[in-house]
Amino acid sequence: MSSRTITPRRTAAALAATCAAALVAIAPASAAPAGLGDRITGDAVNRHLIALQRIADSNGGNRASGLPGYEASVDHVAGKLRGAGFDVTTPEFTYDAYYLDSFSLAVAGQPTEGNALEYSPATPQGGITAPLSVAAVDDTPGCEATDFPADVAGSVVLIQRGSCTFADKQRVAADLGAAGAIIYNNVDGPLNGTLGDPADARIPSAGVTKQVGEALAGQAGAEVKLDVQSRLETVTTRNVVAQTRTGRPDNVVMAGAHLDSVAEGPGINDNGSGSAGLLETALRMGGSPQTENAVRFAWWGAEESGLIGSTKYVQGLTFEQQLDIALYLNFDMIGSPNAGYFAYDGDDSDAVGSGPGPQGSGQIEKDFVAAMAAQGVELEGTDFNGRSDYGEFIANGIPAGGLFTGAEGVKTEAQAAKWGGTAGAAYDPNYHQAADHLGNIDRLALERNAKGLANVVEAYSHSTEAINGMQTREERARLRQAQLSTFAAHAEGRAIPHGHNAS
Repeated sequence: MSSRTITPRRTAAALAATCAAALVAIAPASAAPAGLGDRITGDAVNRHLIALQRIADSNGGNRASGLPGYEASVDHVAGKLRGAGFDVTTPEFTYDAYYLDSFSLAVAGQPTEGNALEYSPATPQGGITAPLSVAAVDDTPGCEATDFPADVAGSVVLIQRGSCTFADKQRVAADLGAAGAIIYNNVDGPLNGTLGDPADARIPSAGVTKQVGEALAGQAGAEVKLDVQSRLETVTTRNVVAQTRTGRPDNVVMAGAHLDSVAEGPGINDNGSGSAGLLETALRMGGSPQTENAVRFAWWGAEESGLIGSTKYVQGLTFEQQLDIALYLNFDMIGSPNAGYFAYDGDDSDAVGSGPGPQGSGQIEKDFVAAMAAQGVELEGTDFNGRSDYGEFIANGIPAGGLFTGAEGVKTEAQAAKWGGTAGAAYDPNYHQAADHLGNIDRLALERNAKGLANVVEAYSHSTEAINGMQTREERARLRQAQLSTFAAHAEGRAIPHGHNAS
């Protein structure tokens, strides 16, 4: 998952009221009782994580797209699904993969810890040498030209993380003539960032920790030596898509999770956890369940390189094929070791960040709130910030929602009192690092979220009436066509980043 900072949001209404009212929506009178979650166990989900850990251990310590560990992960998941009777495909796609051959950074003659942002352009051999300039720190640091000092041209400019994407920060700096950029974190921990797309990458760009950045902020004018040796290579990789053989193929319930890790580690929380919860749900449901609607499960590739697998999948569908998808559910990190409990804010009732999702997304949020409340868990909202695989579905008017236990954002005192865990620490302190392994998973959060996932998927397999009503296909088409321009304009206005770690 991309780097996301979760801020405290409104909580669900009183637990008992939520359970009583919202579960009516998730299990309409025509639906069979939602009992699939009762058949999901934490041990079974954890078994899938053990498999993914062993695959990583046997393949250089990671499961990154374009590398052997990812291909082995695809084969493992696809084999399990075929054995359960699903129609399974592993469609290929190509993309430009970024490889960093070497990186070094020194300021005032002192080696400085950091790393290149993904898709950073290469410097000339031997690097660049330039004075350090420092952008102003405000509510939108480095997002407007007025944030930069008069001497930014020809410099390597230091910019604090926050508000806009890394790509936007280095673009503004490049427009002002900067030779390079150093972006420093606004929370503790490393900054593993991406510029999102090679086309958006303008100047060599590095990421450093909050502590390093704050120290550099007092060294304006010091000599910077930045050396980035990087390259792009065209990579062919795969998604996994599995659909039930039963149920309406023109009103499909779709649920997905990205299967790839970053190259730095095995990715057991990000996103082995979502992949494992989804896989166990599919296996318990089976390929030919007694359902009204077909269910389509997807495991996406190259999410960590910019949501590429899911984006190419949706863009490869005709409008009629997109119309067949009633809704999309996303599960990206559901076992964070200092877990928070979040559902995507489909109706923008939190009034934070982006606006609401397509019509029906608010109901999806309510249904997840109800499913988790039934387990005694009170959810908070998290913004549709465009940094996971729901992005292209929303952009095409498809209602979306899902669960999330937090990345590098920091747990508040109130959240620790409500959910347990450690206040003032990241939800996942191992995010995008080698320590994102089997030993750093909250198994209670994993089981709770997997059960909630399963119950919501099962309920929608019987009825999506609460999401899309009794619309005719023509009515659904008109609604989605009308929403397309709205979401396209919305996306253009806020420059949706691609990938978890884009801002």
